[in-house]
Amino acid sequence: MSKLLIALGGNALGNSPAEQIELVREAARSIADLIEAGHDVILSHGNGPQVGMIHQVFDEADAQPDVPMAEAVAMSQGYIGYHLQQALREELGRRGIERAVASVVTQTLVAKEDPAFRHPTKPIGQFYTKDEAGRFEKKGMMFIEDSGRGYRRVIPSPEPIEIIEVDVIRSLVSAGHVVIAGGGGGIPVVREDGRLVGVDAVIDKDRASELLARELDVDVLFILTAVDQVAIDFGKPTQRGIAMLSVDEAREHIQDGQFPAGSMLPKVESALSFVTSRPGREAIITSLERAGEAIAGKTGTRFVEEVVVK
Repeated sequence: MSKLLIALGGNALGNSPAEQIELVREAARSIADLIEAGHDVILSHGNGPQVGMIHQVFDEADAQPDVPMAEAVAMSQGYIGYHLQQALREELGRRGIERAVASVVTQTLVAKEDPAFRHPTKPIGQFYTKDEAGRFEKKGMMFIEDSGRGYRRVIPSPEPIEIIEVDVIRSLVSAGHVVIAGGGGGIPVVREDGRLVGVDAVIDKDRASELLARELDVDVLFILTAVDQVAIDFGKPTQRGIAMLSVDEAREHIQDGQFPAGSMLPKVESALSFVTSRPGREAIITSLERAGEAIAGKTGTRFVEEVVVK
């Protein structure tokens, strides 16, 4: 059997704690299926809606002192991890599977000079109307229109360099435990005079998950999203799903602008980084509900170094 890292999307976890509790119970069933099949599973998760909600609450309340984004990411790791580990423990217990489940508060190192700090692009939080966004822009926040669904706040999204707690995570995985780590891409930190200092940013969870997957030497990176397969010509009459993509084919589609920067592009790029990092590694993009089918090759988009024609 394989060692899997499953990257859950933050949008799949709802927009409130109550909604999230119900959704993680559904997620736990699919994850438990993979554990029951004998796979070792590590979980990471997004936090876009959740960290935006947390930070927005403090902004709207004019909280003093201000709550930095790094602390908001840490809060989101705590409450999402709490719900996930509870749901997984319950589901595994119902199946008679004795496995410990634990969340690791995870920091991710970024570079102080990363150009992303000058060009915020990462959408977080809920959707707003144009007028609502304008009201928050007066407080110094930046907003963009997001896929025709409204306006969302954007903040810097620097590239992950190092998972600070990777040795702790590796030890827990080696001991046979189910580990939830790297939530929301990790708490963004930089090194200053030998110290780790939090910064105002949110790291893309797919890029951070890919880095964590490499450092843990997993076999398969699962990037879970709202669709069963990656599609070409998405939203057009010519739309078609793709079951398998070679590195060269995926790069051609990226050059053609097939994958939107704010949604599918970082997922595809993370998949490519993983499969090219060592021979034999695979990445799969699919929906949570069909993860079990995807690992059996029945759905999803599988990324490989080269497609072999039989």
